[in-house]
Amino acid sequence: MKDMVLQALPSIIRGAEITLELFSVVLVVSLPLGLGIAVLKINAPKWLEWMIQVYITIMRGTPLLLQLMFVFFGLPYMGITLDRFPAAILAFILNYAAYFAEIFRGGILGVPETQFEALKVLRINHVKGYYKVILPQVLKTTWPSIANEILALVKDTSLIYILGLGEILRAGQIAANRYASMLPFIFVGVIYLIITGILSTILNKIEKNYQF
Repeated sequence: MKDMVLQALPSIIRGAEITLELFSVVLVVSLPLGLGIAVLKINAPKWLEWMIQVYITIMRGTPLLLQLMFVFFGLPYMGITLDRFPAAILAFILNYAAYFAEIFRGGILGVPETQFEALKVLRINHVKGYYKVILPQVLKTTWPSIANEILALVKDTSLIYILGLGEILRAGQIAANRYASMLPFIFVGVIYLIITGILSTILNKIEKNYQF
């Protein structure tokens, strides 16, 4: 068993590195992108609002696994070819930006209309008003939902196995098949628990201690 652990652990750790890299890039890009989409949808003309709604409906109404397959296997038929990791990043960003957009949109619509009217009366710049006045209120009300999506993102990264990327779950499956043992899956589960546990602690601290 010791030899199996020593041989399987490096590949699982490399898989965890890929998982964390994908998670970090997607989170850093999709959060602000989702906010931008939400603001644009609320203030856009009808035709653009309709286009954004179509995008959100497609992203939320179809499985992320199917979206991954479309980006990597389908786009080449349209003359667009991406490597495995960039394809995974693109699919995840498009998917999670749609979910974050709806969360932010709900938060913005929950801000009293008098707040927006006050910004106009005081002639505060639209961008500055959103950043200084509206966004803190939106974050305060939507933070639990955002935190849930962030934790879901960690687990959803396991779907990139379909592209042949050696993320943590795929590494564990290969090791389990090689050694005919469930132990690699246990390692994978422990690593997921550690990652989500650390993230949960950070997100809860932000919610409790940070005054939006």
